[in-house]
Amino acid sequence: MLAFSTANPLTTKDTKVHEGNLRVPSCPSWFEVLAVLAACISGHFSDTLVSPMLDLNFVRENLPLVEEKLRQRGMDPAAVLRDFREVDTQRRQAITEAETSKAQRNKASEEIAKLKKSGQDASAAMAQTKDLREKIQTLEKTASDLDGRLRDILAGIPNLPHASVPIGNSAEQNVEVRRWGTPAKFDFTPKAHWDLGAELGILDQERAVKLTGARFAVYWDLGAKLERALMNFMLDLHTRQHGYTEVLPPYLVNSESMYGTGQLPKFAADSFRVPHGEKDLWLIPTAEVPVTNLYRDEVLDQARLPISLTAYTPCFRSEAGSYGKDVRGIIRQHQFQKVELVKFTRPEQSYDEHEKLTHDAEEVLQKLGLHYRVVALCTGDMGSSSAKTYDIEVWLPGQQMFREISSCSNFEAYQARRANIRYRPEGKNKTEFVHTLNGSGLAVGRTWVAVVENYQQADGSVVIPEALRAYIGADRITPKKF
Repeated sequence: MLAFSTANPLTTKDTKVHEGNLRVPSCPSWFEVLAVLAACISGHFSDTLVSPMLDLNFVRENLPLVEEKLRQRGMDPAAVLRDFREVDTQRRQAITEAETSKAQRNKASEEIAKLKKSGQDASAAMAQTKDLREKIQTLEKTASDLDGRLRDILAGIPNLPHASVPIGNSAEQNVEVRRWGTPAKFDFTPKAHWDLGAELGILDQERAVKLTGARFAVYWDLGAKLERALMNFMLDLHTRQHGYTEVLPPYLVNSESMYGTGQLPKFAADSFRVPHGEKDLWLIPTAEVPVTNLYRDEVLDQARLPISLTAYTPCFRSEAGSYGKDVRGIIRQHQFQKVELVKFTRPEQSYDEHEKLTHDAEEVLQKLGLHYRVVALCTGDMGSSSAKTYDIEVWLPGQQMFREISSCSNFEAYQARRANIRYRPEGKNKTEFVHTLNGSGLAVGRTWVAVVENYQQADGSVVIPEALRAYIGADRITPKKF
């Protein structure tokens, strides 16, 4: 049974500290990933938290920059950062005091050994070590609690926009970068795909409601073949000409994977949760999730970078918060198909690879002869995990508007830090985080819509683009009932 989740997986009422290790018995099991953040409470302390979002030291040392980048995103720094400075200071003080007390305890223990060896009274020194032991335990508990508070604050900080991102508060401030092609011309009034699909008998939303519910679709005959043809065409283009390796990942992932790419905890309500024994699984909202997490907790050889992967999968989204939007047709569905492009790169090459990935996605539309534009999203319209995003928007004559068909993003080290994906630079012993990128190459359903609307004819038929005819085995879609 599918269920929507609105709970915040980062919160728990039963967090306990025992013998210096963080235990979370009643949390989802994926929370154990974060337990390493409290490992510094046992044995010895480290002043560096393993930050799952932004590096703690970076935030600490560049707080004015972080605050400015939050304002650029239209966020209130005080609300996001809360008492970061005070918590960070108190945590470091607790660590320092605990280390000092441990040194004092060790010295007292040596003194006790000397006194006992010489037959002298060691009761005063033993009382001192007892007091120090209790003080250390208190300080460790304080540091552990402050670690948790610091984690929560860091979890709420989005990625910092790249310097080249336009500053703005909404989609109205997005900047058009380029256009390709010209709009299709008609000597009749073009129809929207929901009318065309029903009249041709290739798109059946009424039966989909009977089978499942709203925001699902059934494709018939050449409508189904068009969907499959687009998928094969995209995969062939990306693997044969653009150098991507094809992957077929699972369609269900664990919570660790959803966390690694940033879907959890922020977008839990937008996802389909599948209870499975003692842990949850999730229907993937995009192939970005399983494909990016293929290298979670791994160290990649620098010689392998960049790694370029592509995958076709169905995608599942609850569309929470989109009630009443795009209710006609198949623009916004609970299930849709997509070909995803994912890259893992060295930091210094990620923005060149971002441009290449975007052009790879664009070429699908060029080969299909579909008019589109590329838009650079402004700071206030970007997703929280992205450092820079281009949207590719295709022209839909039946709706007389551009519609997003791909979103191509550079996440820099944001996802890699969460998923612990590293590489070892040549000649260095220390590993570094890779940069991750992804984009749709393309959303298959929306490409289906673009083909049907742009290639419609006055007689109600739809001409199949030349690039797809060998995949479909036909050159035109004509009305048929099922």
